[in-house]
Amino acid sequence: MATIVWSGNFIVARKVINDIPPVALAFFRWLCASIIIAPFAFKSFIAEKKELKPNLSFLFWTALFGVTLFNTFVYVAGHYSPAINLALIGTTSSPVMSIILAAIFLKERISIIRILGLTICIVGIVLLLSQGSWEKLRGFHFSPGDWWILAAALSFAIYNIFVRKKPATISPLNFLFLTFTIGTLLLLPAWLWEARTAPVVNWNWNLFLIILYLGAGTSVLAFLLWNAAIRKLGAGRTALFGNLIPVFSTLEAVWLLGEQITTIHIISGLLVIGGLVIANLQKSQPAKSS
Repeated sequence: MATIVWSGNFIVARKVINDIPPVALAFFRWLCASIIIAPFAFKSFIAEKKELKPNLSFLFWTALFGVTLFNTFVYVAGHYSPAINLALIGTTSSPVMSIILAAIFLKERISIIRILGLTICIVGIVLLLSQGSWEKLRGFHFSPGDWWILAAALSFAIYNIFVRKKPATISPLNFLFLTFTIGTLLLLPAWLWEARTAPVVNWNWNLFLIILYLGAGTSVLAFLLWNAAIRKLGAGRTALFGNLIPVFSTLEAVWLLGEQITTIHIISGLLVIGGLVIANLQKSQPAKSS
């Protein structure tokens, strides 16, 4: 469910490049999300405010990577690379990074079955990227936007690791409120600097609705779903589901943009889904602490 909601984020990143600069888009998205979630998290925040100080460092780093940097890098990348590159490169690399980081820092074991499933997922993404053409794959090169999206993927992989270590004394709703708010405050200096150098934002109803979708949907709803999955499945295993984003993005392109779906789209989608099924045949078993 989180990946369905998130799949539209890459399309938005590319669609609004002429309407609003990247840092402003990120700032207003997270400001909107913080305002939306505040009334629901208020009671939890008051009850758990004593947990804020001892966990301030954890909350700072989680907010920095998951809120301040991740989507800002995506929106910067949208100024250089097409939406399909954003979805494909980001969702192919982030699960690999997450699994490696989870193995190093969380001692999550990487089973042969998971490696096989991840490999099949990557094959499906590469097939979609190349459209079945070896020549097209050979000619592919990384643009500045592709490097930005790789930085975004690394930021999200680090965020996944931090979420796995969330203190049990902080409720999921309060956790999101705190990370959203701290992440927005960390974006404030960059937004103020950008506002002095970038063109004035052309506010209209379409842009307002996009900010609302990003704040309520891709922020509040999707992060609640994703964090719940991390708690139940583990960081590395959950990250595998990110490979579904370009599949959903393709379906949305057919529905919203009138693009045609091809045999390559179908085969690559089946490979990604099949890889996910295989990777989840064996439940994640973190190593015991000494």
